Amino acid sequence: MNKAQLQTELSKSLNGPVAILAGGQSAERVISLRSGRAVQQAFERLNLPHRFVDTAEFDWLQQLNDCSMAFIALHGPGGEDGTVQGTLETRGFRYTGSSVLGSALAMDKLRTKQLWAGAGLATPKFAVLTSESDFAAVFAELGECIVKPTNEGSSIGMMRVSSEPELHQAWDVARRYGVTLAEQWITGAEYTVSIVGDEILPAIRLETDNRFYDFDAKYQSSSTRYHCPCGLSSEEEAELGELALAAFKAAGCEGWGRVDVMRDANGRFQLLEVNTIPGMTDHSLVPMAAKARGWDFDELVLRILEQAL
Repeated sequence: MNKAQLQTELSKSLNGPVAILAGGQSAERVISLRSGRAVQQAFERLNLPHRFVDTAEFDWLQQLNDCSMAFIALHGPGGEDGTVQGTLETRGFRYTGSSVLGSALAMDKLRTKQLWAGAGLATPKFAVLTSESDFAAVFAELGECIVKPTNEGSSIGMMRVSSEPELHQAWDVARRYGVTLAEQWITGAEYTVSIVGDEILPAIRLETDNRFYDFDAKYQSSSTRYHCPCGLSSEEEAELGELALAAFKAAGCEGWGRVDVMRDANGRFQLLEVNTIPGMTDHSLVPMAAKARGWDFDELVLRILEQAL
């Protein structure tokens, strides 16, 4: 079905405005508002009925009373972790993206990695950091690593560390956001694979001059390089895509999302994390991959809606 046909079919299927849920109260609120506004502009261009709803407002649920479904553009806790999804399900609302289980599991980087390891899917070695941790032993085991909160996105609270004192310092920052994970640093190319339904979009290879692909590299820097085509052979990109889709489904995810992967010195792909509601801003990766697939931003929005319907 082409874009025009899809637009017509979706228009017929909607019996009220689509609530575009954005904002919220997480540390990613500003990025979520940018994603939500970009989606709203697509709805305006497509002439689809919609209502922009900031879930930080006390009456946000009441604003959904005459809506037919929700397009979720929330990032981080309170939006991407299954809580909003559960609330919508109790009201019988359809919504975009993963269900309660897939959302909650993918939001928790630790449990996602534990699941992948149990399923035989490659992911870097890791350790949970607490006040009781032996930081010397952790650094001896992992070496150079990246410290991250297990339930935040957009690289919030993340630091790359190269020594035991840095490890302790990074934990002290990350623990403000909750449970903290140290993950072995993989030296090699970084890729991201976007998924819509069962369709694997072209992989993107990321390059940054920063120590890692952090908040600045994602949303502010003009020097971050995005390579699509990603430079892999067709066989290697197929292998990468199949791994990403397997990882996505293993975590119970559906609808749409993005899987981040590193390639180690031995050429082996290593899974980092799943994003169940990736950014939809002008710096975002899913729209970039969709463009390489031949979809403009508006068609991407339609394809995501199609999965929810």
